[in-house]
Amino acid sequence: MHFALTDDQRLILGSVREFAQERIAPLAAQYDRSGEFPWPQLKELGQMGLLGATVPERWGGAGLDSVTYALCLEEIAAADASVAVIVSVQNGLPEQMILRYGTDAQREQYLRPLASGEKIGAFCLTEASAGSDAAGLKLRATRDGDAWVLSGQKAWITSGGQADTYLVMARTGAEGARGVTCFVVEKGAPGLSFGRPEEKMGLHAAHTTTVMFDDVRIPDENRIGAEGEGLIVAFSSLDSGRIGIAMQALGIGRAAFEAAARYALEREQFGKKIAEFEGVSFKIAEMAARLEAARLVALKAAWMKDQGLKYSKEASMAKLLASEAAVWVSQEAIQIFGGNGYSREYPVERHYRDAKVTQIYEGTSEIQKLVISRQVFGQLRD
Repeated sequence: MHFALTDDQRLILGSVREFAQERIAPLAAQYDRSGEFPWPQLKELGQMGLLGATVPERWGGAGLDSVTYALCLEEIAAADASVAVIVSVQNGLPEQMILRYGTDAQREQYLRPLASGEKIGAFCLTEASAGSDAAGLKLRATRDGDAWVLSGQKAWITSGGQADTYLVMARTGAEGARGVTCFVVEKGAPGLSFGRPEEKMGLHAAHTTTVMFDDVRIPDENRIGAEGEGLIVAFSSLDSGRIGIAMQALGIGRAAFEAAARYALEREQFGKKIAEFEGVSFKIAEMAARLEAARLVALKAAWMKDQGLKYSKEASMAKLLASEAAVWVSQEAIQIFGGNGYSREYPVERHYRDAKVTQIYEGTSEIQKLVISRQVFGQLRD
């Protein structure tokens, strides 16, 4: 693994950083207050190729390597975490699932408009009673001739109601992991409806809703992968998604860290800048160290993906370390700001609210530890 970026990578990253700071960051606080879905920014990101960053050009994507995409996502997250999670879910889940398990006809029909940014995708796995226990999902798909009829609900779906293309895990067989199948359901299908956006602690511009299926009828050609292998399709793409959430967390943490460091150089108490006090400067040092350590693990996971190596353990490590770092860093940033940090006039309270969910979605920190420990023990047994 080489740490130096190529000229092409630096050029791409510089362009994305400039766009993020000029077109996304200035509106982040406004979107946080209004809860408006950031369509204008997403459309521009689509034109830049970042809504299909790692999808091959053959299918309308930008064909970027995973390391370059990961660094771009950090830049977007540093500007606005809500925009970043929409980009991360699109690239890491529905697109990867269709790319890996879809037919060429499905890639042409569903993947191409997602990769080009024409459409937004959503990943429908979680249910009210099936979060970490994904195999316990209840939404049912019943075969009816050459079609399937879907009935039930999904919960906490990012871009619910806004997305055009939904990758849905539904039970087609007996209880358990082997009884689940993946389907594509497009917005506008009769019987498909959405709840109101959840009133969340953070990520206000990234809408999260219940998605309801009232006898939604779709043809068998909408099935992605083999019948009964839906969780294999979903879980294989979660590794890619977890790298994305790690980079989102790093972007949030970096934004909080940079704001705190600048504030420490400006704020005076007892006749000198607060950066001169060890109680503050040591916090800044640990912030920098934690973020850099998590970033290296995340980029290693992205590099391993590019090399065609198994990277599930590293992806979980990246998400665990980055999300924990982002929450701690943003919390300490508020402490450095003091009373000002508790005010919405300054950005660090938003960073803290946005960071917290990175410890929860796409697998909680506890689930990441479970994944990591199982692989460690498995390697020792081998």
